[in-house]
Amino acid sequence: MKTIGEQAMLYDFYGELLTERQRQIYENVVFDDLSLGEIAQEEGISRQGVYDLIRRCDRILGEYEQKLGLVEKFRQTKAMAEQIRSLAEHAKTERDLSLLDEIERIAREIST
Repeated sequence: MKTIGEQAMLYDFYGELLTERQRQIYENVVFDDLSLGEIAQEEGISRQGVYDLIRRCDRILGEYEQKLGLVEKFRQTKAMAEQIRSLAEHAKTERDLSLLDEIERIAREIST
């Protein structure tokens, strides 16, 4: 199973593509931190059924990420934005306008 952070990120991007039942159970595990037993009792299914559904959801969300790459693109964009912020701060404190070319290059890369 993926870490809770990875599961949450994939769910944020692709969760709407799951069925309502899958979303409900997945949210109970990932966001509400309910145990498999608690969910099984609430849903009237076995713990194994809950476990299998969570694994299936993880697989489905992972496949969407493999095909679409939205989470990876988000992470890259976030890193580039942080790089721009850092360069801009350095340019401001050092009065180094030569960094503007690098800032513009990164900004263009983000927008393409």
